[in-house]
Amino acid sequence: MPRFIPLVVVLLVKIGNAQSISTQMGARAEGMGFASSGVADEWSLFNNIGSLGALDQASVAAAYELKAQRIDANRLAFAFTSPIRWGVASLGAFRFGDDLYNEQMISLGFGNRLGIASLGLKANYIQYHADGFGTYGAVSIDFGGLAQLTDQLSIGAYITNLNQAKVNTSYTSENISTRLTAGLTFTPNKNLLITTEIDKDILYEAIWRTGMEYSFKEKFLVRTGFNLNPQSGFFGLGVKRKKIRADYAVQFNSLLGAGHQASVSYWFDQPKER
Repeated sequence: MPRFIPLVVVLLVKIGNAQSISTQMGARAEGMGFASSGVADEWSLFNNIGSLGALDQASVAAAYELKAQRIDANRLAFAFTSPIRWGVASLGAFRFGDDLYNEQMISLGFGNRLGIASLGLKANYIQYHADGFGTYGAVSIDFGGLAQLTDQLSIGAYITNLNQAKVNTSYTSENISTRLTAGLTFTPNKNLLITTEIDKDILYEAIWRTGMEYSFKEKFLVRTGFNLNPQSGFFGLGVKRKKIRADYAVQFNSLLGAGHQASVSYWFDQPKER
């Protein structure tokens, strides 16, 4: 078989469904099955940009995800978030893949609070690279919102690739995937958080995500979650101490095997409970 044929297959699969790789990050979110549309934290830039305006403290965060059976599918991300005069700004970077094929993204987001609601807008520059076929880029826009309906209940929603950006290559022009996500988060008490959401790519069936987080002794956190379509199970642990939190999550999937993610966050001021 000629050497270029596997590369063509890789290129068609990846570029044909451009940005098919999820950019949701943070071991806290993964421990809850990535049901994070109603959660505001240091990873809002990569999860629901609409929750960014609900933050009032500067933070920096880094995460790395390892796929045990697919070393070419590892992901990593970095995010810096800070309140500014007119709202909250965040800058981040994301990378997926290896030298053969990879996706890289730089994101700049802005959010602001309006009454009980927080709104956010994000611009992404996405770069796709396939060895032997070159590098291609596109700019996409994301928009979202988060509303605190009561002290216990919040609702979040966002759209990925609002502008329906395309990747233009030497071979074809393909739309980057556009997704709609909406969910609810319920906090019956200060120690328990329950969250659920529906994620719908306009070309594929909806994904249902549900998760929960329980904290005890004010320092330790336990999380679990599941996804339907495809079916996946999640479990996570976290520990927080003053301005630092470290999290770990594991995902179980019958097709891809186990995936592990570790993340660490630092707040420049004492983080408040959310």
